[in-house]
Amino acid sequence: MSKKRSNIFECQFCGQQSQKWLGKCPSCSSWDSFVELTASQVEHIKHTKTQTNIKSHAVSIVDIKEEKIKRYSTSNEEFDLVLGGGIVPGSLTLIGGSPGVGKSTLLLKIASNLSSNKHKVLYVSGEESIGQIKLRADRLKANQKELYLLAEIQLDNIVQEININKFDMVVIDSIQTIYSDNISSSPGSVSQVKEITFELMRLAKQNKISIFIVGHITKDGSIAGPRVLEHMVDTVLYFESETNNELRILRGFKNRFGSTNELGIFKMTEDGLDSAKDISRKFFTLNKNISGSCLTVSMEGSRAIVLEVQALVTNSTYANPKRSATGFDTNRLNMLLALLEKKLDLPLNQYDVFINISGGIKLKESSCDLAIVAAIISSFQNRPISKETVFVGEVSLTGEIKEVSKIENRLKEAASLGISKVILAKKIKTNSDIKLFAVEEVSKMIELF
Repeated sequence: MSKKRSNIFECQFCGQQSQKWLGKCPSCSSWDSFVELTASQVEHIKHTKTQTNIKSHAVSIVDIKEEKIKRYSTSNEEFDLVLGGGIVPGSLTLIGGSPGVGKSTLLLKIASNLSSNKHKVLYVSGEESIGQIKLRADRLKANQKELYLLAEIQLDNIVQEININKFDMVVIDSIQTIYSDNISSSPGSVSQVKEITFELMRLAKQNKISIFIVGHITKDGSIAGPRVLEHMVDTVLYFESETNNELRILRGFKNRFGSTNELGIFKMTEDGLDSAKDISRKFFTLNKNISGSCLTVSMEGSRAIVLEVQALVTNSTYANPKRSATGFDTNRLNMLLALLEKKLDLPLNQYDVFINISGGIKLKESSCDLAIVAAIISSFQNRPISKETVFVGEVSLTGEIKEVSKIENRLKEAASLGISKVILAKKIKTNSDIKLFAVEEVSKMIELF
């Protein structure tokens, strides 16, 4: 009598395995996501485990030599900034973004830049034909002799092409369209994505090839497929944009070779995506002084950006006044409003308050609290603030205005854009002609209007 095969079920979202079918995944809480693996899939999983089961030995940390990371530039300042200074040979990078945001356009341009610098690059597309990619390359002026195109969705054929030609960089567009013959499930499934990513990771590390993977995102903004995909790669980047906005923002959410605080900003033009070198002027105007509008300087990684903070305070027709913030934390807004009611006796509990940060930038640091307060007071009193004035400072629950980090970088950026006056917590010495005014408490803010 033959031995009965034990069943294995796997979640199609997170890869959690179980000996029986479950209606709800205990790992990711997804419903009806468990599917039964076939005998060939189970056998392949066991075979993969035995291949990677290499015995290792513990080594004293003092005997380990420091590994120096070498990078090469992509000839794109914004992309290099987010990566931490350039591409690391042998790295595996995942780029996610909504459809049409420009992921393929950006990577094709990066591939062209590298191929022009004597790097051999392969662009693999599972969604478009070679002719379609060629049309985009003509528009982007990205035709280079060392840039190779391949329309293929079979993993073994892609790996064979890479091994034969010895490429320095490979772009996979996209991971959800590639499939492996070793797994019988459809492309984009958990088993397929895990198998393909593992094979690409092994290929990148062994041959020191830099591989970029394009991943689609779901409605909630996360990369489609198993979460294990983000854990396996070295770097995770998200490419995003605001609706009807020419600006594109590249954020780093994971980087084993650098910081995740950097922000890359691009602008969409007729010739494709370009680095936004004059980006600061995109987020504010110096034309007219308007009530409820003031300027601040935010640090996005090592970059200082001058932003416009907009506030609207209007009579409320509801029992509970509305509090809305776009690009700013709503809970922190409620804290600042309560502070203004207590320290300045402003009856804001009778008014609706709306806050907006122009340009689609999301403020994550507290150094812009002073600008939020100034914009609210300006809108409430209907008194405009000079567009040549910048507010920088953190506001505490006691009403004190505290100093912020990297103030020299902020002042330098403000001075380069024609700002002549800065309101901050404490005066410092500066080489620029910009005038500094110190405000220690929120109660003194009313004297500025």
